[in-house]
Amino acid sequence: MTETVAFSKHSANVFFHILTQCNLTCRHCYINPTQHGNAMLPIETITAWLEFFVQKTNHANLILLGGEPTLHPQLPEAAKAARRMGYKSITIDTNGYLFHDVLNKIPPEDLDFMSFSLDGATPQTNDRIRGEGCFARCTAGIRRAVERGFHTSLIFTVSKKNIHELHRMPELLNRLGVERFFIQVIGIRGKSAGPVNDVTKDEKNGLQVDRDTWLSLIPAVAREAADLGITVTYPKVFLGDDERFECAGLVADNYFIFPNGRVYRCPLCEDYPLHSSEMNGNRLSPTGKINEQDLFGLTIPEGCVMNKLIQSGNQAYRPNGAPAYRIACCLLKEEVKARQ
Repeated sequence: MTETVAFSKHSANVFFHILTQCNLTCRHCYINPTQHGNAMLPIETITAWLEFFVQKTNHANLILLGGEPTLHPQLPEAAKAARRMGYKSITIDTNGYLFHDVLNKIPPEDLDFMSFSLDGATPQTNDRIRGEGCFARCTAGIRRAVERGFHTSLIFTVSKKNIHELHRMPELLNRLGVERFFIQVIGIRGKSAGPVNDVTKDEKNGLQVDRDTWLSLIPAVAREAADLGITVTYPKVFLGDDERFECAGLVADNYFIFPNGRVYRCPLCEDYPLHSSEMNGNRLSPTGKINEQDLFGLTIPEGCVMNKLIQSGNQAYRPNGAPAYRIACCLLKEEVKARQ
């Protein structure tokens, strides 16, 4: 059964980028060093910010990210500190290279999930997007994590470059022992939006999957994975005629934290200095006008004003100029529970 995961002020999420460095150069990476900084946060700052947000959010779900977070030599210390502080859940997002022997330095009970990124069911497709040898390293990392007793999940970012292999992912994940599958829609931000040497203008404009393709493939793959015992989460993206648009920036409690201290409430804004808050002296301070918060309340026929402003390529219009459909908030998710 597919359920829409409603926004709730009672469930907060903290997406904490503890560094922006990475060993890979993925073609769709959303990290923008000009806007996010180049720092690797010291453990003292990480723990101070973790302490602030766990109190502010009343025990949020924590996702530790980068760049590649396992490049940070004190990632295990950060995860252990978060567990002591009482975060509701703790996840590490990794590309699977698992630097600094991280699997042997973090007890499985200190994490709720070790989450891996893979963008193809074969080395040919995945490595064309993420880099030579990534498929083998990532799948080997998943097997090691499962053997060590970690709960594992996997993120697959859908684009026109890999959607032809999406239907093969449930079987692969089942073989690997992955418990949760996150299907993401590619955002036109970071490298996908900016001038990158090997990404042409035509390619940038043609990465996003159209509405008919999305609706015909994604729910079916999610149901197939659920039949194999894997819980699947994917973005709603397109609203039905009878569904109301809601902005998570207004009705939910999400924080996207970067090493330079910027804190966003909407990930679509991350390529721009539109952050509504920033960390000053280990406290959260509001920024000046105009910022993302001032835009959340705007009502437009297209649904999400941020999508219209920043990545409008997945919007279509009827001959009379009216939107053909509305775009949901990018943080609105559908979940298909694993069938036992």
